[in-house]
Parts: sequence; C-alpha cells; structure tokens
Amino acid sequence: MSNAVFETNIEGLKLKSRGKVRDIYEVDDDTLLIVATDRISAFDVIIPTPIPGKGKVLTQMSLFWFEKFKDLVKNHVLESDPSNYPEPARSHAAILKDRSMLVKKAKPLPVECIVRGYITGSGWKDYKRTGKICGISLPEGLIESQELATPIFTPSTKGEVGEHDENISFEKVVDLVGEDVAQKIRDLSLRLYIEARDYAKERGVIIADTKFEFGIIDGEVTLIDEVLTPDSSRFWPLDGYEPGRSQPSFDKQFVRDYLESIKWDKTPPAPELPDDIVEKTMARYNEALERLTA
Repeated sequence: MSNAVFETNIEGLKLKSRGKVRDIYEVDDDTLLIVATDRISAFDVIIPTPIPGKGKVLTQMSLFWFEKFKDLVKNHVLESDPSNYPEPARSHAAILKDRSMLVKKAKPLPVECIVRGYITGSGWKDYKRTGKICGISLPEGLIESQELATPIFTPSTKGEVGEHDENISFEKVVDLVGEDVAQKIRDLSLRLYIEARDYAKERGVIIADTKFEFGIIDGEVTLIDEVLTPDSSRFWPLDGYEPGRSQPSFDKQFVRDYLESIKWDKTPPAPELPDDIVEKTMARYNEALERLTA
C-alpha cells in the first residue's frame, strides 16, 4: 500500500508522542500539530497493515463535528490548512494536507467519555453476564443491538498504547477530576451524542456508541482529540437495521470481526490484514464520511 502513511517524521518538529493512530508534534509551548496516520488498532493493539486514506477520513470527520458543535462546547482546533501552518510544518504541507490539525495545547482529562445508545460489543457481553453495562442496571429481556430507552454514560480510564482501557464508575470520575468537571463532561457527552445520533439517523447512519475526550484550556472544559469518527464510534447503516443480531458497520468493527474470525488472541504482535479486508474497510470509512458530511 504505497500511498498509505503508516507514520510521519516531520523534520524540525519535536515528536511528542506516537499513539495508536496519531503522531503528535510540539510546535511551541502552546500549540501542537496532530497528524492522523493510516494506522488502525483493534483491541488496543496497533495492526501492522495500514488503511490508505483512513487518517484523512478521521481528520475531515472530526473537523466537521468540531465545527457543528462549536456553539455547544469549545474545541482545541486553531487551523487545519497546512499552507497556514507556521514553519517548519508548512514545508510538509503535501503529507499533512487533509490529515492534520494545528491545535491549542490542553491538559487532557484522564477519562474516556463513552456514551452507549445501543446494546452491542462489550456492553452486550457485560449485559448477558450481569444484567448490567459497566455497573448500570438495565431492564431484563434486552436483545443484541437493541436501542436503549435512554443513552448511558459509561466512562473508562485511558490506557497507554498496548494497554486496555478500564471501565470506571461515575464516582471514580468525580475522584479523578472533581464533581463539577465530572458532571460537565458527562452532561456534554450525552448531549453531543444525542444531537449527533439524531443528525446521523436522518442520513441513514445509526451511531450505536461513541467516545469523547475532553481537556482543560484556560480553565475551561474543551473538546479535544477526535470526534465521532469510525475509530471512536460504532456506525451502522439504518437500512437493514435489525435488533437481535450483530449489525454490518461503517467502522473498524469490520476489522475486529475479521480478527475474531481468525481466533487471534488479541495480544501483540497483531496479524497482517489481507488486501480484501483493507479494501472493504477503506470503502466503509469513505462511505461514512460521505453520508455524514456531504
């Protein structure tokens, strides 16, 4: 996949971190350059096979939602056109185009803000075992992929690369960030999810669940990282949706399903993906972008 960007090396900028998908560079004391590569992870492990163009889809979709929600919550985006970046980033405009954002540096909160609107994935497994999702009691008799009467907030810790996130209670979130901030990020997460869910459904996409991240900038809770992308969410086509089974998806569930099918033990190193899985995944990502942002 010669046109894929597995990692970047921006000469003249200090690499701050290389995450599961994003390479983050220090521009100055207040500014970061976030570059979405074409890496893909599953079960918290980076897959050695990139998905060409994936980073561009993630960036363009995040920018769309940041703009859509800007009146609800501040975000960290300063600029996304590389021709307007300061040097030396501007000199790398060709590789940064459509897959990067210049952002204001935030103090990230140590919480993954997960909202679930449908019972699926690990939530379905948890419910079958305990009748609850992440400790939240739910009615008896729910079936796989069923829409919940009310979306639920199921936060987790942030695992480092190669580590699994750990579900935590709201009380633990309060311990980590304080009551006022905990209530704000919970309420914002639920409101953002509901607005996005309703918007997406009009465009033939079900957002089954998603993850938001927040940080503090100038003392204010700020939306950061990525927003409602195929990497941070489960997207299902509305057409053909049928509770009681797993659903076809626009997101990386497609890759997860393949890895489950080959009985990978979910520990590094991950296996390579075959060409047909790469091509189908690319098509899923691109269709999600088209449906939601066109």
